[in-house]
Amino acid sequence: MRALSRPGWTLFVLFLLNTLNFFDRTLLGALAEPLRREWGLTDAQIGWLGTAFTLLYAVVGLPLGRLADTWRRTTLLAAGAILWSAMTALSGLASGFRALFAARMAVGVGEAACAPAATSLVGDLFPFERRGRATALFMLGLPLGVGASYAIGGAVAQAWGWRTAFLLAGLPGLVAAALCLGLPEPSRGASEPHAIGARRRPGSALALLRTPSLVWITVAGAIHNFNMYALGTFVPAFLVRHHGLSVRDAGALSGLVFGVSGGLGIMLGGWAGDRLAARGTSGRLMVSAAALAVSVPLMVLFLAQPRGAVAAAMTFACPALLLLYLYYAPAYATIQDVVEPSRRAIAMALYFCGMYVLGASLGPVGTGVLSDHLAARAAAAADAAQVTETFREQGLHQAMYLVPFLTALLALTVWAAARAAVRDRSALRAWMREAQAS
Repeated sequence: MRALSRPGWTLFVLFLLNTLNFFDRTLLGALAEPLRREWGLTDAQIGWLGTAFTLLYAVVGLPLGRLADTWRRTTLLAAGAILWSAMTALSGLASGFRALFAARMAVGVGEAACAPAATSLVGDLFPFERRGRATALFMLGLPLGVGASYAIGGAVAQAWGWRTAFLLAGLPGLVAAALCLGLPEPSRGASEPHAIGARRRPGSALALLRTPSLVWITVAGAIHNFNMYALGTFVPAFLVRHHGLSVRDAGALSGLVFGVSGGLGIMLGGWAGDRLAARGTSGRLMVSAAALAVSVPLMVLFLAQPRGAVAAAMTFACPALLLLYLYYAPAYATIQDVVEPSRRAIAMALYFCGMYVLGASLGPVGTGVLSDHLAARAAAAADAAQVTETFREQGLHQAMYLVPFLTALLALTVWAAARAAVRDRSALRAWMREAQAS
C-alpha cells in the first residue's frame, strides 16, 4: 500500500493517536463532579486522581524516550496505545478511590510512550521549514481530544453513568494501535540537510541539559502544564458550581471551547512559528511569548464574570484558551530544532519529565488543595457548621485565579527560551556540518 509510505498518512495516524491519548487522560475532568458526588470526594482527592496519571507518565517517559531513540518507534506507539486503552476501560470497574488511582497510574505508563516517539517521527519526516506546521497538525489532537472528552464524556455520564464513559473510551485506542503497526519507520535524521544518521554529540543524555533553550523550554513547559491540567481538571466543575450548568452542558461547553479555540491556537502557532522561524530560530517562541502575555487579562476577565453570565465568560475564555494553546507547536518544534536527530526522543522525554513532575502533577492537586483551603476558610468566616456547596464554589472560584498569575511568569520564561534557541540552533548546525564532513 503506497499510501502507508507517505509522511502525510503517518502524520494523520499520529494525530489520531494523540487525539485518543488526550481524550482518555482528560476524561477524568469531565467526570469529576459525578465522581465527587457518588464517592464523597474532596477537590484535593479529585486533584490526586489527576496527579496519579502524571506521576508515572513523567518517570516512565525517560526510559521509554531512550528506547524510542534506538527501537522501532511505531511498535512502541502501538504497545503504549494498547496498554492505556485497556487501563482506561478498567477505570470504569474501579470499586473506590484507591482502585481508580491505580488504574490512572497505569494509563500514565501507556501514554508515556506516545509523545517522545511520535514527535521524534515528526522530526525525521518533516524538514525545519515545515516542522512547525507538521507539529501543529500532530498537536491538534490535544484540543480535539480534550474537547471531545468533555463533550462525549459528560453526555455519556449523564445518560448512563461515569463508569460507562470509561468503559467505552478504551475501545478506539485498539484500532489506532493496529494502524500504528502498519506505519513505516523512517531513518534517523532523514529530513535534515546534513546526513549524520545516528551520530550524536559527546556525553550522556543528561548532557542535553547543557542546551540552555531546552532547559528554559522545560521550565516553561512545567508552568504551562500546571495551568493546563488545573484548567482541564476544574473548568467543567467551575461551570457547574459557579454558573449552575448541568454536568452534560458543562461538558459540552467545555468541549466546544477547548476543542475549537485550542485547535485554532495550535494551528496558528505552527503557521506563525514557521513564518517567523525563517527569520531566525527565536521566531517560533517569540510568537508563544507574546500570545501568553495577552492571554493573562483575558483569563482574569473570564473568571471575573458574575454567576450565570455564561455568554460573557465564554467571550473571554475562547481567545484566552486560543492563546494558551498557541504555545505548543512552537515549543515542540524548537526542541526538534536544537537537538540532534538521534537524541530527539530522549530530549522530549526529559522535557515531559520536567513538565509533568513539576507541572501537571502539581496543577490538579495544588489547585484542589487551594480550593479546599479557601472553601474551609470561607465557611469559618461565616461561622458555618460545615463546608457546603456554596463555600466549595467560592473556594474553587478563588483558586482558579492562580492560572493567570502563573501565565504572566510563563510568558517571561518563554521569552528567555527564545533568545537562547538562536545560539543553540547555530551550534547544532555547526556540529552537524563537521560530523558530515568527517
